Amino acid sequence: MTLSWPAIAPVLMLICSNVFMTFAWYGHLKIHDRPLWIIVIASWGIAFFEYWLAVPANRIGRQVYDPAELKAMQEVITLVVFAGFAVTYLGERLTINHGIGFALIAAGAWFVFKGPL
Repeated sequence: MTLSWPAIAPVLMLICSNVFMTFAWYGHLKIHDRPLWIIVIASWGIAFFEYWLAVPANRIGRQVYDPAELKAMQEVITLVVFAGFAVTYLGERLTINHGIGFALIAAGAWFVFKGPL
């Protein structure tokens, strides 16, 4: 596979979409003084922009990747974005257990990209 726009664009777009989705799903955890219904509506509003990136990313990526590869890529990107978010925004501490769990998921993605054994 060469580094073409259809190969690179999905990665960049999925990174950006995951930033939006991570804020939609977890950003509200620092907000305690708003009713749940407002939080849900705000999260939907954020997720709207996530979809504007994720759907085209998968459509463009389909030119180069198969659906399983796109999904595996999405999962690894999600974990990397979430780990950064958890540390920087939520102030969480990642442990060796998190690292091992994330590494196992990344290993699963590697097998998906590796192809048939």
